[in-house]
Amino acid sequence: MGQTIRIIGIDPGLRRTGWGVIDRDGTRLSHVADGMLSPSECRSLADRLVELKDGLEAVLAAYGPHEAAVEETFVNQNARATLKLGHARAVALIVPAMRGLPVAEYAPNEVKKAVVGAGHAEKQQVTRMVRLLLPKSRPESSDAADALAVAICHAHHMAVRLRA
Repeated sequence: MGQTIRIIGIDPGLRRTGWGVIDRDGTRLSHVADGMLSPSECRSLADRLVELKDGLEAVLAAYGPHEAAVEETFVNQNARATLKLGHARAVALIVPAMRGLPVAEYAPNEVKKAVVGAGHAEKQQVTRMVRLLLPKSRPESSDAADALAVAICHAHHMAVRLRA
C-alpha cells in the first residue's frame, strides 16, 4: 500500500470532548482508538480547560497522530454556551498545533456529508456509518463517534488533495 498516516479527530466540548484516532493507508481506513474527555463540571472554567488540555496531550502522546482534524463550532442561540464551546475548541486546536501537527477544521455538515452522504444526518446515522466504515470501532458515546467521523472526513479530504 502507501504510507500510513495517523489522524486524530476531535469533537470539542466543555462537558464532553470526543476523540478518535484512525490510520489511513492508501484508501484503507482502520480504527485505532477512541474515547471521551469529561472535565469536572464542579471546577472553574480555567481548571476545566486545563483538564481538557492535559487529557488531549495524553491522547496525542499515547497514539502519536501525524495530523489532526477538529469540528467547527455549531453556533446556537445561546451566546454564552457558544462562547464556552469556543474555549474548548481553542484548546482542541492549539494542543495538536503546539506538537507541530497540521490541524484542519471541518463544519458539522461537511463531516456528516463525508460520512453519511447527507449534511443533515442524525447522530444515530453518523454512529452507524462510523461503525460500518470502521468495523473494529465500537464508540461508547456519540461524542467519540463524531470525533471518528471528523477523522474519516479528513482522510477523505486528504485523498482528494493527493489525487489533485
